[in-house]
Amino acid sequence: MATNKVKPDEVKRPRKDFHESICKARSNEVLQRTPRTRSAPELFGPAEKLQAPSNLTTFVPESWPEPSWRGGMGAIPYDGGTTFRVWAPHAQRVQVVGEFSNWHAIELAREPSGNFSRDVPGAWNGHQYQYVIQGKYGDWRWRNDPRAADVTTSTGNSIIVDHRDFLWRFDDHFRMPAFNEVVLYELHVGTFHDAPGWGPGNWLSAIDKLDYLRDLGVNLVELMPSSEFAGDFSWGYNPTFPFAPESSYGTPNDFKRFVDEAHRRGIGVILDVVYNHLGPSDLPHWDFDGETFGRGGMYFYTDERANTPWGQTRPDYGRPEVRDYLRDNALMWLREYHMDGLRLDATKEIRTANGVDNPAGWDVLRAISEAVKREFPWKLVIAEDMGGDAALTHPQGAGCDSQWDPSFVHPVRAALTTPFDEARDLNAVRDALYFRYNGQATQRVIYTESHDEVANGRSRIPSEVAPGDTGSWRAKKKSVLGAALTLTAPGIPMLFMGQEFLQDGHFDDGSPLDWSRAGWFTGIRQAYQDLIQLRRNWHDTTAGLRGENIHVFHLNHADKVLAFHRWQHGGPGDDVVVLVNLGSRAFSWYEFGLPTDGLWRVRFNSDWQGYAPDFGNTSTNDFWASWGGRDGMPAHGGLALGSYSAVILSKDRW
Repeated sequence: MATNKVKPDEVKRPRKDFHESICKARSNEVLQRTPRTRSAPELFGPAEKLQAPSNLTTFVPESWPEPSWRGGMGAIPYDGGTTFRVWAPHAQRVQVVGEFSNWHAIELAREPSGNFSRDVPGAWNGHQYQYVIQGKYGDWRWRNDPRAADVTTSTGNSIIVDHRDFLWRFDDHFRMPAFNEVVLYELHVGTFHDAPGWGPGNWLSAIDKLDYLRDLGVNLVELMPSSEFAGDFSWGYNPTFPFAPESSYGTPNDFKRFVDEAHRRGIGVILDVVYNHLGPSDLPHWDFDGETFGRGGMYFYTDERANTPWGQTRPDYGRPEVRDYLRDNALMWLREYHMDGLRLDATKEIRTANGVDNPAGWDVLRAISEAVKREFPWKLVIAEDMGGDAALTHPQGAGCDSQWDPSFVHPVRAALTTPFDEARDLNAVRDALYFRYNGQATQRVIYTESHDEVANGRSRIPSEVAPGDTGSWRAKKKSVLGAALTLTAPGIPMLFMGQEFLQDGHFDDGSPLDWSRAGWFTGIRQAYQDLIQLRRNWHDTTAGLRGENIHVFHLNHADKVLAFHRWQHGGPGDDVVVLVNLGSRAFSWYEFGLPTDGLWRVRFNSDWQGYAPDFGNTSTNDFWASWGGRDGMPAHGGLALGSYSAVILSKDRW
């Protein structure tokens, strides 16, 4: 039985509804379910009264139930019912209760592995359930399924999900690009497309902006954590049910619909997953089977390694069952939700514990990356470590494909936000352009804004550059300059949502993006779009921006001007020269070296007034280069250069 009554201590806040009619209008069925409730009905009274087995009514009386012969963990639907299997090695008894049994208990059978399992006919897709567990010392407790594929809320019931229920329509519209062709766009579902004062944004509202992202030119979105967390508003880094999509964002089918619609537009989706800690609140894992070992029980370390910056809930990576739990979770998102990759959050807190190397943490990172590569070798696994450790992306290390790079974001942001030109460090910018892990540029993700860089006491670049005047000439100039460096440097470039229309302030999970700014700053958005197209070589004139090679050949420390050469194979349509003026001085003529003579065309000039009416519109035109050494290059040429501007040059292929 389910109830919709409001508890006396329950706070009701306005929220958006997830209408089935809207889902059907989008050409897909949604999961049919009974109303969501916050807790199990507990027909037999509070858990503390469930001390005697006689208080529990078995749904199908029998002397001893048989375990299931079917494989898998969690609640796995089959034709006609569902297999329940849960890890509870210290429990005396485990029972499942749910809508399928009118909330009467069904005894599960113990397996030698420490699991309890049973096939339950009549338990179907959408049914709510919980486990009732007699612990090691005889006490009874109600627990949600740590592998629940859906929940009513983080404090409600588990829900059976049949992943066969969803019809994927557009998978063939997306092919994973080579890693050197990826342009990432990080977004937070709850604030991406929403209105202030309502519940968080959701999968359906996010779908409405996928055309916008396609037109912008990004080909991979990186979702901040979207598994079930405590409450409705969060960054997502407090996961309570790692296998269940966040209930305030919509149903599992809504999430799949978002991925399917992204694929329809040629956009891939990767998900941020959190394995460095769980919760710390609303956790079904805590004291799950009655043995706590003085802490949280079998899912967690029971010594000082349990301590993390977020609570005493670091998973015990040394337990095979916990490693399997995390690995299975990673594969579930790739298999069932057709994710195109994963971002592993705060891997430094996995590979170390309290600052000390943790070999078991390295083992779990390798187990995840190896499992992904065996089954999905084309999918992208990114580590967010921020420790600059090349072992994260080395085959004999953690084996991830790429990692967020502090060696780019910190010096480049400093160069953009430093108020005085003379304090700008061109050597630091040069080193940021050159840096790579294990000799491969695609092993790093580069950016100037991310959810971390624009919060925790920091703000968006326009707010850092011009507090209180984020639409100013200087703020616009520095934003585009940062984008130009990010999208022309070796590595996998990433933008943070709203960066392309000068979103200001700092990131907050209760403050939606201000989409009106996308209309106010259409020129800045156009500049980002033009840069992304050049990065992806849409016009077959800038293939070198996808290459591994870079040579910073010009450093003018007095005027804060640098130039670098990018190439993949070299030659017309491949060689790219980027000229960056990080100073306030404009030049009517500026000479520099070039790799060859001939006609060099201006593909991008950030000083163009089409990007902003108050830009200088410097007459930066195509020019003929001549042989004759300069800056260590065999040819030379020159052009006009605006203040705080970037110019991208290449030659026609024919």
